[in-house]
Amino acid sequence: MSDKTILLTGFEPFGGETVNPSWEVVRALDGAVIAGARVHARRLPCVFGAALSELQRALDELKPELVLALGQAGGRSELSLERVAINVDDARIADNAGARPIDAAVVPGGPAAYFTTLPIKAMVAGLRAAGHPAGVSQTAGTFVCNHVFYGLQHALRERPAVRSGFMHIPLLPEQAARLPGAPASMGLQAMIEGLRLALTLALQTEADLRQSGGSLD
Repeated sequence: MSDKTILLTGFEPFGGETVNPSWEVVRALDGAVIAGARVHARRLPCVFGAALSELQRALDELKPELVLALGQAGGRSELSLERVAINVDDARIADNAGARPIDAAVVPGGPAAYFTTLPIKAMVAGLRAAGHPAGVSQTAGTFVCNHVFYGLQHALRERPAVRSGFMHIPLLPEQAARLPGAPASMGLQAMIEGLRLALTLALQTEADLRQSGGSLD
């Protein structure tokens, strides 16, 4: 029985979808033991404010050593490890409760941004070496995904021993098939295997790689 705990979060469907791959991937690993740590999965509402309340309850309950929040990113073709969360909610569409904040702070008076505390470059390198499309992303957007990412880093700001961050994942093939132009997608099993490896790398990597992970756009 492992004493170490991993908290994984995914979202409920939003934007008219009936499925959200972030939750499907996360719940597939619920109860698994990875690198000596037990995985606990939690589904968050795609709702500003309520998502952070649910996240805080999970943090208080589980007191995890590692936290990785996942979200769906239509149009992306790889497992995207996010570098930075910004202190702004600016919604292009309404959340599942009908809220559409514009230029609002995630945490009033909080820092402009927080960086992930995960070894994201080492994780990307390990994923790519194993054949999983992966990359470092410079933006988590300004919708509920970034809201949760910023709220997570803020909640753990005084707990440096806890590594935490956010990963965006592509659409499932069945989602992409319903959209014009059939955007990029990735199979469920491939994403589950990629997540398992990403968690292993996060737990076993002491210092991140010093190599380029930047972008030109």
